[in-house]
Amino acid sequence: MSENSELPEKLGKYKIEKVLGQGAMGIVYVGFDSGIERKAALKTVRKDVLDQGDAEEVLARFKREAQAAGRLLHPNIVSVYEYGEEDDTAYIAMEFVKGKELKDYFDKEERFELKDAVKVVNQILSALSFSHDKGVVHRDIKPANIFVMESGDIKLGDFGIARIDSSNLTQAGTVMGTPSYMSPEQFMGQRVDGRSDLFSVGVILYQFLTNEKPFTGSLTTIMHKVMNTVPENPSALNLQIPQFFDAVVQKAIAKRPDERFQNADEFTRALNAALIGQPMEEPEDEMDDDDATIVGQSVDDATMVATKAPPPPAAKVKPQQTRPAASAQPSHVESVSSSSATSSNKGIAIAVVSLLILVGGGLGLWQMGVFNEKQATAVVVPEKVTVKVAPEVVVKPPETTENVTTTNANDIVSGTIYVTTEPSGVIVQSTGGEFFGTTPAELEFSPGEYELVFEKDGYMSTEAFIEIDPGKNEALHMELSVKE
Repeated sequence: MSENSELPEKLGKYKIEKVLGQGAMGIVYVGFDSGIERKAALKTVRKDVLDQGDAEEVLARFKREAQAAGRLLHPNIVSVYEYGEEDDTAYIAMEFVKGKELKDYFDKEERFELKDAVKVVNQILSALSFSHDKGVVHRDIKPANIFVMESGDIKLGDFGIARIDSSNLTQAGTVMGTPSYMSPEQFMGQRVDGRSDLFSVGVILYQFLTNEKPFTGSLTTIMHKVMNTVPENPSALNLQIPQFFDAVVQKAIAKRPDERFQNADEFTRALNAALIGQPMEEPEDEMDDDDATIVGQSVDDATMVATKAPPPPAAKVKPQQTRPAASAQPSHVESVSSSSATSSNKGIAIAVVSLLILVGGGLGLWQMGVFNEKQATAVVVPEKVTVKVAPEVVVKPPETTENVTTTNANDIVSGTIYVTTEPSGVIVQSTGGEFFGTTPAELEFSPGEYELVFEKDGYMSTEAFIEIDPGKNEALHMELSVKE
């Protein structure tokens, strides 16, 4: 039977024209809506070919793709028209995009001009900025899901494993994504946010700049590299790349989410700055230059100003001003004046009188607002610094030192193994029945050799032999077979 004879005549209101692609669970057709004379791509899932145990989850995920992309009307996102079911087929009707996958360009090692690469990445970030604002995290950003049109513009598609903020279909503990583009938190099965998508964009940017993936190898090797190694800077692999891009890429693919760009707009600004030869903007410090100078003083000096200076007399202080340090001068002057009254040294008395005149005049000018704002600020700030700095510097360092020492000692004696399985939720234990955890899991062992057993209801029990080296992080992925 020919391919065309197997085509369904229609799906919903769409007349089927041809097959666009085919996968394990369904077929993508080109359909035509005669009512508005518009072509559409029809992505289908055949219910009858699904494994009975997985059918519910697959169909829920498929419908979620329609829900996720259906709320995203953006020029760089493939539009979804509708979701439907007919007999044993579920389908999503979406925008028919004429273009090639970015993956095709990378596979053929076709180089992009730097400005064109930045343009593509900017459009990906624009799409993600919009989707993240709508509460949708894609979770599978990769070149195969980015379509480059003849105009050079892109469309982001395939929200099949996207997480919607209001959805509970995917819980923490489920590992999803494409390994070379997955973030560390995805490998760990942790709940992800938009910063995971930005990690994936950082990997794509690295490919644009170098024609190489930053993380390659087997699944376990990729997992280990993603979680533990820092790739070589792009400018070291491609001498034509300005070094400004190195900092942008390394920040995008940082291991910890809080060390990455916190949103797509921040990533975009840094990328565009690198293109014109400027460094990325660093987050502003909480203290200004004057504050920083005062923090550099000793804690005792700062404490003395805050604790010894009495407030100025209420009658002499303007309501909107606070001048604790200024009244410290009259206080010391009174003490000197008192001692000079008992002294027989006429020179000292004259000096004291002169000092009183100078201080009195200075105090009068100060009350009249003659001193500029910066001088007043420099006097007041130590009081603020004292409250924050003194307890930390004086009291806490002994505890901190002990903690750091203890942590380093632990790091040296033990080793860590990151365990993932297909499916997830597998019990990991020793051959003697000692429970270690449930996958995905980060397990810590003393150096040595171990035999692990992996068990889950409905699957064949599997064993693995591992060797743990001190201070080393390793990755292990196991696939369990379904019991017949």
